[in-house]
Amino acid sequence: MPDVLKLAFVGCGAIARFHLDGIQASCSHKVKVTAAVDPDRAKAGRIAAETGAQAFPSLAEAVAGGDFDAVDIMVPHDLHEGVAAQAFQAGKHVLLEKPMAPTLEACDRILTAAKAAGTVFMVAENAQYWPEIVKAKELIDAGAVGEVITARAAFVVEFDEYWFREKRPWRFEKVRTGGGITIDGGSHWIRPLRMWMGEIEEVVAEIGHPLKRMEGESLVRALFRFRSGKVAGFDAMMVETVFAPEPWWRVTGTKGEIVIEGGFAGGIRLFDAENRGGRLMAEPQGYARSFGPELNDFAEAVLRGKPLEAGPDYALGEVRTALAIYRSAEGKRWEKVWG
Repeated sequence: MPDVLKLAFVGCGAIARFHLDGIQASCSHKVKVTAAVDPDRAKAGRIAAETGAQAFPSLAEAVAGGDFDAVDIMVPHDLHEGVAAQAFQAGKHVLLEKPMAPTLEACDRILTAAKAAGTVFMVAENAQYWPEIVKAKELIDAGAVGEVITARAAFVVEFDEYWFREKRPWRFEKVRTGGGITIDGGSHWIRPLRMWMGEIEEVVAEIGHPLKRMEGESLVRALFRFRSGKVAGFDAMMVETVFAPEPWWRVTGTKGEIVIEGGFAGGIRLFDAENRGGRLMAEPQGYARSFGPELNDFAEAVLRGKPLEAGPDYALGEVRTALAIYRSAEGKRWEKVWG
């Protein structure tokens, strides 16, 4: 069994930087980027220059002329199915950025192709490895807040041009994303609720469009009911305005609360009878520190056969929740997530 995973970056845009930084910080001894694939030759060239990889304008050309065992697919949502299918047909292991695909039908076809290929398939939902999220789960499982009563996730961020730098940003187009902020960045806030409270049974929601340039929703107010019967709130908002500080997550239990502060480097605090002012439970690490463990998990699955922290079937939950939110907003009723 090889000691190093030879990896092709397929899509060398903004998120590729986070993936590469994660590799360099956590698993550069076991993951080597050997191919950089992007129709924008400048983007592929930058990754290639930094890593020593070969640059290719397409996955087909990379398969024909490159040397790699696995692909890390970081392309717009509407391209996920086609690119993943190509990779599976070539016998490659696949790490696919979230969401798996914009529709359940496309997700089903990807899962079928993965099973037929018999290679490792992982959906890259980095919230599974976000240090503050992981610490919160440890605290909840240890009974730090007693029995969980409810929770709230608030994906509330000021509009950031960093993710919309293209001449025609694909994230503005509903047909390309599958929706708006819920199916995209909102998945990072939905996954922790599922990790802490179990599976979501049904949702009720309203959506809005305050960010006029985006075809999909940029405002969500929703309630999630879990299979346990417990309820959590989910808010999402991306607007060109200035927001006051607020926690991104709050978990309330019979003994106290866990709060994860807003911001991509926010810390985690425990509020209980001994810590009414809040006790910092770990030094803030933040969103960017989740990518290293994510890439390491994928590498360990390929190189050592280690089970993934969360398999692709589990990753359907964020897609199903987002689509249920959209159906609820349209139909003005509770919608089943897995029905």
